[in-house]
Amino acid sequence: MEQVFTSGFVSIVGNPNVGKSTFLNRVLETKISITSTKPQTTRDRILGIFTTETTQILFLDTPGIHFSNKALNRYMLEKTLATLGDSDLVLVMTDPFETREDLLTVAECVAQAGKEAFLVVNKIDLVKGRPLDEVLSRLGSTYSYTHLCGVSSLGGEGIGDLVERIRTALPEGPKYFPEDMITDLPVRFLCREIIREKVFDLTRKEIPYAVAVEIEEFREQDNVYIRAVIHVERSSQKGIIIGAGGKKLKEIGTSARIDIELLLGQKVFLDLFVRVTPDWSKHTRKIKSLGYA
Repeated sequence: MEQVFTSGFVSIVGNPNVGKSTFLNRVLETKISITSTKPQTTRDRILGIFTTETTQILFLDTPGIHFSNKALNRYMLEKTLATLGDSDLVLVMTDPFETREDLLTVAECVAQAGKEAFLVVNKIDLVKGRPLDEVLSRLGSTYSYTHLCGVSSLGGEGIGDLVERIRTALPEGPKYFPEDMITDLPVRFLCREIIREKVFDLTRKEIPYAVAVEIEEFREQDNVYIRAVIHVERSSQKGIIIGAGGKKLKEIGTSARIDIELLLGQKVFLDLFVRVTPDWSKHTRKIKSLGYA
């Protein structure tokens, strides 16, 4: 008997810094969503397309659920809530260190959307000596989950079993995208995100959260030329990004260029500039002008 082909949209939601983007990259075995040890790295909905002979799972990585009056944070929350509404299934991602109270806000958002949800406890590699059943029982009481499991996005433990469980939970459906396609994101967006990831990796304190990246020019000939602007909110932040003698900006640029070359498979010339755009993250008009719309 021929196996039914299933497909659907699966949103990945949770608090900041529980490993949602690392999970998506692990499933796809390709890095399409930037990651950092710092919370609130993801600012947009990221589509990751997983296709086999029997399923096409459209994973939607989302910003961590966080309430704030800043325009950028409101934008991120709206993206997450809208994604929930579009989903066939929700993965509520957490880690063993979260409390039941930590997860309740996320669970309430899922309840308001009225969606079927799996509870996925990530980072189980960090608590090898701790019984997983205890963690699942404690966090599983936050919602009427139809499946509870633990995974390690870094090590890969439990990922295959979870993907199979998702496949069987999705309805019969079409193949929405060609089987060799893993995202719908344009190259400019991916390059922008890679640069922003390097700022997250190579700066500290408030600097990463005050940064937006804008691709001003992108030319493809024999080689690729990219002109990008790193926007900050204050002059003091500009000085930190540039560093003494331009050392920090050069470090960010070199690291970003290497990853962009891996993404594009060709030589890249990357010109980075830093510009002060005062309080850009607090104003709706400014965040829209920087691509958050």
